[in-house]
Amino acid sequence: MKEPNKGGGFWNNLRQGGMPSAIASIRGGETAQQTAQQMAFIRSLMREKRRPEVLHTPLSKLETVVFDLETTGFSSQHGDEILSFGAIKVVGDEIREEECFYTLVNCSTSIPDNITELTGITEEMCRKAPSLMDGLHNFMSFVGKRVLIAHASAHDKAFLNAALWKTSKVQLTHRVLDTMMLARWLEPSRSNYTLDELLAVHGIPIHGRHHALEDAKMTAKLWVSYLREITQRKQVETLGELYAYLSRT
Repeated sequence: MKEPNKGGGFWNNLRQGGMPSAIASIRGGETAQQTAQQMAFIRSLMREKRRPEVLHTPLSKLETVVFDLETTGFSSQHGDEILSFGAIKVVGDEIREEECFYTLVNCSTSIPDNITELTGITEEMCRKAPSLMDGLHNFMSFVGKRVLIAHASAHDKAFLNAALWKTSKVQLTHRVLDTMMLARWLEPSRSNYTLDELLAVHGIPIHGRHHALEDAKMTAKLWVSYLREITQRKQVETLGELYAYLSRT
């Protein structure tokens, strides 16, 4: 075998601690392959239509993921992006405290000062965080086929859909329940349906607000409180029956 030229090129760059273009190309190829695999997973998950059988699932056995997002602003259509994902699994009315998910996201836009003040998330923290594709893929892997739950879910759904379209050209197909809608149904005379107000009314301790995981945990407790009330007072037994009642509000 011919001895490599020691005067420069590949071997010289390697000895000097540089990154030869050949290795960079290999790493770039690995990254592209990983991204393609993540995209394929997300697309496959979204292609599975809303299974009608899940509507017959008793609420006492329903597998859900309660989640929250922190974002750079309030408009996914005007450049605002996801800063963090937080989520926790719930089965029936049992909160699985040990089954949580949290990640920051390396967003491509600047973070307004008021958002940093609100969430505690800085641009430096985000620069060290996973990419949107990595964060979204890991979040959807955590969710699987479970029903999603959020408070004032329109905001979170809009940002999830924007992220899914940006990374994978798909839309969210998971069923989503909104604790704000549940509150409007169960407490129609209330004038305020903010998360802080409802947590206080239900005696749920408020701490760590505007941290995605902490908000998800508190929303999970609110969901469980409403679930117990629904099954007792409204005599609703399945997810399909719950959707039927909510459609009338």
